[in-house]
Amino acid sequence: MRIFVLGVGATGSLLAQLLKRQGHRISCGDRDPERARRFLGDASTIPVQQVNARNIEGIVTAAQGTQLLINACPAVFNKIILRAAVRLRAHYLDMAAHLTENPFQAEQLRFATDFQNLRRTAVITAGIAPGLTNLLIAASADLLDSVETVQVRLYEATESDSPVSQWSAEVAFDEATSRPRLYRQGHFTLGQRFGGREIFRFPAPIGPVGVVLAAQDEVVTVPRIIPLRSMDAKLGGSDIDQLRRWYRQGKLRKSRGLRPSQFPRTPTPGTVHQLLHRGILHNARFAAAVVVTGLKQGRPTLIRWDATMPSLHLLRRRKLLCSPIAWATAEMAALFVKHFPRRQSGVHPPEAFPAEIRRAILRDAKSRGIQLDKQIRDLTPQG
Repeated sequence: MRIFVLGVGATGSLLAQLLKRQGHRISCGDRDPERARRFLGDASTIPVQQVNARNIEGIVTAAQGTQLLINACPAVFNKIILRAAVRLRAHYLDMAAHLTENPFQAEQLRFATDFQNLRRTAVITAGIAPGLTNLLIAASADLLDSVETVQVRLYEATESDSPVSQWSAEVAFDEATSRPRLYRQGHFTLGQRFGGREIFRFPAPIGPVGVVLAAQDEVVTVPRIIPLRSMDAKLGGSDIDQLRRWYRQGKLRKSRGLRPSQFPRTPTPGTVHQLLHRGILHNARFAAAVVVTGLKQGRPTLIRWDATMPSLHLLRRRKLLCSPIAWATAEMAALFVKHFPRRQSGVHPPEAFPAEIRRAILRDAKSRGIQLDKQIRDLTPQG
């Protein structure tokens, strides 16, 4: 398949290389081709054009002839890049929603009729979280007769003597300054930023961690596909603890803008190597858990999934100088491309995929090094 990847940062560069290994014909676009090539590496032969994601004409010209347009840019550009995909009559994939016009409706869904008319498919929020988490929620719902509650719990930690961003600065700032979305008793609502703190136990070596409400896309897409009563997402770890401190100090507001001292640019592989060599960056971890409760044969049941990614140390041993989040997002996006639901025209988040495709992606995720563990517990009171 001819694929154009727009946005060649930590995730987009790795994704482009993974797709090339799958046998696809890959070309890329980025506003800074020189920096993009530093992410791709000197040995890469993948072509990179200078493309501004704000310019639909530039995107269409650069991606002419593509069959799949992949949006690896910050979600603020989603609508422009979706329009470009429609102009190109191409399939489309992205990894996040922006949720500005309607905080409870993914803006990509507005293009459903366009893609249906073209008999093309747009796969949205197809990364690790959202993405893998959506698949785990749907896998749990498959095992239950009805779903009551869904909890997404994420862990991000960067052990560093100076700020190092696991996400792009724009994405990290957008998430940190957005109010969390909640689904309560069948209705969407907004939660308090960094509120709802609780202790959640992640698998070893992480253990118990304080988690707080976070702005996650799963909360606005899953309830539209899977009937349920309540859903929320919470995030914990050293990265979120620092953001919470800045918020309490009044240093984290959209009106103050994105400050490089708080949200530095994502380091290139060369910069990661230097930071590790100089002893500034020590390690980084990312983990995700999904907890779903519901009824199975009339009995209250809990299903929990834990997804554990390789740490920065383990990735370094594989000669991969990227964060666990960038690695996992790229790996999952590549699997969404491998199992792309071409026959399902329209705009679809992962939980809307046919069950056989969802199961195939989860099987492949395990083979790629994402550890998935499932627990099922009967919650019927004893005695």
